[in-house]
Amino acid sequence: MNFLAVNAGSSSLKFALYPAAAGWVDAAIFSGQIEGLAPGGQPQLSWRQQGQAAQQRHLVGSGDPFALALDALQECLRTTLAGAPPVAAVAHRVVHGGHFFQEAVEVTPDVLAQLRTLESLAPLHQPHNLDALQAFIRAMPGVPQVACFDTAFHATLPATETTFAIDRALSQEGVRRYGFHGLSYQYVSGVLQAHTPRAGQRVIMAHLGNGASMCATREHRSVATTMGFSALDGLMMGSRSGALDPGVLLYLMEQGWDHDRIQTLLYKRSGLLGVSGVSADMRTLRASTDPQAAFAIVLFAHRVLREIGALSAVLGGLDVLAFTGGIGEHDALLRQSVCDGLAYLGVAIDAPRQARATGNAVESIHAQSSAVEVWVVPTDEGRVAAQEAQRLLARKSPS
Repeated sequence: MNFLAVNAGSSSLKFALYPAAAGWVDAAIFSGQIEGLAPGGQPQLSWRQQGQAAQQRHLVGSGDPFALALDALQECLRTTLAGAPPVAAVAHRVVHGGHFFQEAVEVTPDVLAQLRTLESLAPLHQPHNLDALQAFIRAMPGVPQVACFDTAFHATLPATETTFAIDRALSQEGVRRYGFHGLSYQYVSGVLQAHTPRAGQRVIMAHLGNGASMCATREHRSVATTMGFSALDGLMMGSRSGALDPGVLLYLMEQGWDHDRIQTLLYKRSGLLGVSGVSADMRTLRASTDPQAAFAIVLFAHRVLREIGALSAVLGGLDVLAFTGGIGEHDALLRQSVCDGLAYLGVAIDAPRQARATGNAVESIHAQSSAVEVWVVPTDEGRVAAQEAQRLLARKSPS
């Protein structure tokens, strides 16, 4: 069987096709993205078949850009992979499952309605995830659509990690910490298990990108993470604030700020972009001569270092540190800065290996003398989503 994994954003759709057999999902044989899906945009499809050069084309037509894009994607699948097994299910990355779902689920109207109630907790992601789900249901009738949740990996968090110190009645209503980036952490954890016998010990995974968080695991189970009720908590990010004194929000409300203005500040005008005034993209900040761009990078590294300290305290030490995500995989200077700050834990980096780690393969970058193993692991959230969809279908199939 083949499983199509998709990740929908506000103006783009990333996709990858994964073959599965005997309960195991292999690497993608076909992947790409569709950009320009915002109203008034010009959709463009780009794709790559395994072992071949990338291709792209503009999509011409009238009507709903998303419907146009899905028609083009299905045509591309039919022509490029002629003779291949059909798509058994579409696995969708959905950021928030709330207290409703702690594992992948086939989407029904009732499931979709429940997920819609969580849109305000992840406004940059959840509405687009669910709009894509509805579009795929229309475009591929009869093909199971499976929601795979970024919150599910953190279902093992203890009450001391999930509970806010607020009125208990609110906690009982579901106002609690959930954690995110779970598909990425599930993938990285699995990769570490294949590469080091320490993978079941005290591990911190750092998913650093436009969205950024960290997760502490023991015996491959999430025991602490930096994100909370929404995808705003913890680390500063590309344009999101990360942890913020709630008194700041009370102050802004007293100054006349309404909900929408505060939401725009926290999600779109904070983080690297807000501090630097230059960009949310770490690569642009690295290339800038603006001193505020340099300070934004220093602040980001400081926040990463601070959160690692907190997570290692929860774990009672540290055996493995893994970097993933766009920044974690590709920014060697950031990794070096963070690891230098962890010398007190016995972290030591092998400089030549660190310089060679480009994020294109799983690589260890710690020195032989290091008390802590340090890894760079390119993430593949789509493969985990496809694996979850495969497991769900296997459970539903008659024995």
